[in-house]
Amino acid sequence: MKSDERFIKIYAHGKIEGSQILVDTETGVNYYFRFSGYAGGLTPLLDENGKPVITSKDELKRWKEKE
Repeated sequence: MKSDERFIKIYAHGKIEGSQILVDTETGVNYYFRFSGYAGGLTPLLDENGKPVITSKDELKRWKEKE
């Protein structure tokens, strides 16, 4: 992964039809991306209280080091 990439992929399932979880490295906000063929949709990932799931800076650093 390039150090200047804004989003990192922390979960991926499927090739033609599937889903991914992306994390914005500047804000820590997690996004859920669902795709099928040429169609797709993106939405913030929410917790049980309806608030956005936010990954901490420390956890983001560990993910970047894995890449």
